[in-house]
Amino acid sequence: MAATGAALVTVGLSPVPRRKFSFAAGTFKATPISARPSAMSTEKAPLSLEENVEPEKKSGPETILKLLDDSEIERLSVKDFLERSKDLIRSDGGPPRWFSPLECGSRLKDSPLLLYLPDSIVYLSIYVLLSYAGLDGIGLGLLLHHQRLGKSVTSTAAHPPQSIWLRTCLEWLALQIDLWIFDIWCLHIPVMDRTPFRDLVQLVEKTIKSENSHSPNRPIYLVGESLGGCLALAVAALNPDIDLMLILANPATSFSKSQLQHLIPLLEVMPEQFHDSLPYILSLVTGDPLRMAMASVHKGLPLPQKVGELSQSLVALLPCLSVVADILPRESLVWKLQMLRSASSYTNSRLHAVKAQTLILASGKDQLLPSQEEAERLCLVLSKSQIRNFKDAGHTLLLEYGVDLVTVIKAASFYRRAKHLDYVSDYMPPTASEFKEGFESYRWIDMATSPVMLSTLENGKIVRGLSGIPCEGPVVLVGYHMLLGWELSPIVSQFLVERNILVRGIAHPSMFWKLSEGMLPDISTYDTYRIMGAVPVSATNFYKLLSTKSHVLLYPGGAREALHRKGEEYKLFWPEQSEFVRMAARFGAKIIPFGVVGEDDVSEVFFDYDDLMKIPYFKGKIEELNKEFVQLRTDVNGEVANQDFHLPGVIPKFPGRFYFLFGKPIETEGRKQELRDRKKAHELYLHVKSEVERNIAYLKEKREKDPYRNLLPRLFYKATQGFTSEIPTFEL
Repeated sequence: MAATGAALVTVGLSPVPRRKFSFAAGTFKATPISARPSAMSTEKAPLSLEENVEPEKKSGPETILKLLDDSEIERLSVKDFLERSKDLIRSDGGPPRWFSPLECGSRLKDSPLLLYLPDSIVYLSIYVLLSYAGLDGIGLGLLLHHQRLGKSVTSTAAHPPQSIWLRTCLEWLALQIDLWIFDIWCLHIPVMDRTPFRDLVQLVEKTIKSENSHSPNRPIYLVGESLGGCLALAVAALNPDIDLMLILANPATSFSKSQLQHLIPLLEVMPEQFHDSLPYILSLVTGDPLRMAMASVHKGLPLPQKVGELSQSLVALLPCLSVVADILPRESLVWKLQMLRSASSYTNSRLHAVKAQTLILASGKDQLLPSQEEAERLCLVLSKSQIRNFKDAGHTLLLEYGVDLVTVIKAASFYRRAKHLDYVSDYMPPTASEFKEGFESYRWIDMATSPVMLSTLENGKIVRGLSGIPCEGPVVLVGYHMLLGWELSPIVSQFLVERNILVRGIAHPSMFWKLSEGMLPDISTYDTYRIMGAVPVSATNFYKLLSTKSHVLLYPGGAREALHRKGEEYKLFWPEQSEFVRMAARFGAKIIPFGVVGEDDVSEVFFDYDDLMKIPYFKGKIEELNKEFVQLRTDVNGEVANQDFHLPGVIPKFPGRFYFLFGKPIETEGRKQELRDRKKAHELYLHVKSEVERNIAYLKEKREKDPYRNLLPRLFYKATQGFTSEIPTFEL
């Protein structure tokens, strides 16, 4: 964009039978089902956990979109976690085993397998505060995420919301989109089980080897919390040739720096009569029950209703302290802490052998482990790793408010179904809440600049709004890149709000990866762009987007335009040769040239690239910075090739207004043979460029007649006509 129930597999130490659990009113029911083919079983697995019918995969233009109203999904809560834990925490004498949650529903045959590896420490705070979960690794740690991780969710029609901003999330559209994400297996370790860490490693290792032999072309995801993080890393180190994707939540590889290790000698000498006070002692170093209770409270509720739901959640969570001693005898607690210490040591000695892609989730308020510090250390050791920080979260990250694992995976471009990530076929459109949350931080641009969107009908008439944009793709939007890409948010949001069109931006690769760690912004800075569909610039990705009939946003001027020099406002820096015309013609795409103005009413460049390069200090910093920057267009000449990343000095102005004009669509349908001729293609390329320049000139002239070009008249209009009212502009 910018250039810039459950099915339980009783495996013991081998991956064999599974069982399906259902939970009703606290009761535990089990029904045997078949497992996948493995070394221990020759039975064929059903295609679906609930039906033996493979759902038909829908196809169609990706751009006609109805966002999933995920507010209507019945979210499970920590209270549900407690209820479902009651049966699982009772010792049944069985070995560790796998189960598949009923909430995850059916799956497509190409859904990757996700193995959840729980911890004997990550739920210490829940054991202390909630009584049921704690140090037993019962395997329900992903409960709040089951429905989104594994269930087939189909968007449905709904009444349009009152907010214009969210109207797009629920409106009627032609295409429904099914989200099929993971086939989930969770590891259950009974409370009184004493399986050593190395045997748990063998259990998981046998499972992934069996599943890999069954589906060698699909990745296997290992989601590990604390001890489970050690387990995931150990298995990855022993199996570097298997395609594994690791998601580590507060991994316990830093146990040697944790205050938990000091509990071992304390517990060993603690008199038996003081064991009942253990929950209160441990509660001083554990998680935040308020954040866990908030996880089940829906964000969109009115304040009184939120308070009511939060009170009910806390009432359900807090009266459980007194039973911890009965659930977890002191000897078991000591043994599990000792196992955690050995697991940390075992894993750290093998980190050098880990080759798997790794996503590390780190809490900023982890009272048990130095998780953010450890995440930084692991990121330096693991060559294919990235970090996502949650500064307000505690140790029980995946049970706390504001953490959605599916959103995190999507934002990090960490979901794929095959050997290599496909930014087009592996992409999952944003949900309504993801769209709202992602653009909430950019609302100030809309509020400050009140963008005017104009488009051109087929008869050449210019109208306000985007009615001139074709609904069905493929469509290529080609235009001018304003300073620092300030026009991006209004384009993407307005297309989605007004026309239900998801614009897929061709973005600079540095938004997806860096050549090395250093001065460039962290990759997580661009998470919103990835959620909204940005793809790295490449001919392959452009081809795939057009083949799926997408609306593609393309800036031929790239970083050179977005980081222009003083006095270069509205000047195009396009390559001399066509880069997109023949590809568009191959798919019969419509090309829409657009212009945008307003950057000179918002800011002014006073210290540009040329000025910076004259100062040795800044010159050295820019050269150092661009060693991390993925260079593009190294094979072309001219100004467009000069795309050194830098941050110009900018003077802000009293906000003016942004104006967009999308020109008349240029048809390429039926011109495939004609535009194979380089001369003809170049003529069309120059025509598109001239149309962009004409649109810019039109807007610069017409904005002079806009009585609401300045901020104060717009604020007065809003105050008198209502905050949601549309502000008028110049006559068309």
